[in-house]
Amino acid sequence: MKYGSAMTTYILRRLLLMIPTLFGIMVLNFMIVQAAPGGPVERLQAQLTDVTSGDATSRISGAGGSDTLSRVDIKMGDMSSIYRGARGLDPELIERLEKMYGFDKPPHERFLLMMGNYLTLDFGESFYRNEKVTTLIANTLPVTISLGLWTTLIIYFISIPLGIRKAVADGSRFDVATSWLILIGYAIPSFLFAIMLIILFAGGQYFQIFPMKGLVSDNWEELSTLGKIGDYFWHITLPVVAMVISGFAYLTMLTKNYFIEEISKQYVLTARAKGLTEHQVLYRHVFRNAMLVVIAGLPAALIGILFTGAFLIEIVFSLNGLGLLGFEAVINRDYPVVFGTLFIFTLLGLILNLIGDIVYMLVDPRIDFERRGA
Repeated sequence: MKYGSAMTTYILRRLLLMIPTLFGIMVLNFMIVQAAPGGPVERLQAQLTDVTSGDATSRISGAGGSDTLSRVDIKMGDMSSIYRGARGLDPELIERLEKMYGFDKPPHERFLLMMGNYLTLDFGESFYRNEKVTTLIANTLPVTISLGLWTTLIIYFISIPLGIRKAVADGSRFDVATSWLILIGYAIPSFLFAIMLIILFAGGQYFQIFPMKGLVSDNWEELSTLGKIGDYFWHITLPVVAMVISGFAYLTMLTKNYFIEEISKQYVLTARAKGLTEHQVLYRHVFRNAMLVVIAGLPAALIGILFTGAFLIEIVFSLNGLGLLGFEAVINRDYPVVFGTLFIFTLLGLILNLIGDIVYMLVDPRIDFERRGA
């Protein structure tokens, strides 16, 4: 009872700690945006510098519809001092542009308004896509999660048996040879592997076996159920392979090190002295103890795959995931999308970290919750 109470208290404290952590990350990134040059208004000004005020207004209205100029959403970035110094544009037009993007409010007011809306998961509307940010995130998040889950599953499927084999054969030719493969996986980033795979197998220079971009074919809706499944795996093969090659190295070495540590413990010597075979010692005793930490690290591994590997892979293969959405938003200075994706990424990371800690505690009852909670 005391153990369960301490664990519950620890989880509640961690959940409460997420609030200031998330708030602090958003504040820091908001301040960085204020200091960064450029923005949506500046982009429009650059396009309209040589256009008369009347033509500019018509182009703006035509680009976003009649409601665009009157819409005042939560927009980021305080670029007023830069915009008002622009030459060749009517000050009234500049003022309308700033109001259209929400830059007519002071930074602190915009930030508080943004965070207030985020409490209800209202991330505003994209500057350029005429869609709500929540809709864009809902459409792209499944792609990122799909990549992360398949990659994590395959990495564990490869790394755990390989790590066990390396631990048992520590110092052998097999161990040395596979260590070179692991070194390559450590040294080369996933996006370089992705480019190499495109050159070799996606028509970049040699073979045209797999598609170069996209998650499904254009005629996907017309395919049968089996055809849709096959088409999906046909498209996702190269992205997942690129992420697996660069991601299996860490888990393989982690598994090997934990197994070597367990093999050297006293209970293993005792089991051998009782006459158990090496296979029985390894899989009845060592495997169970060593795998606890490896399995508990699954949420942390998923964080790394989702927030680093998937981000770059989505860009290389033009996969419409959350990483590509955020990248394009940064390039286009689409601040509602930038902060919306940042909020979701950060929230997911904090939740997965908490899940990882909970798993560690469940597999190792020796953890002192009261001390961790303090």
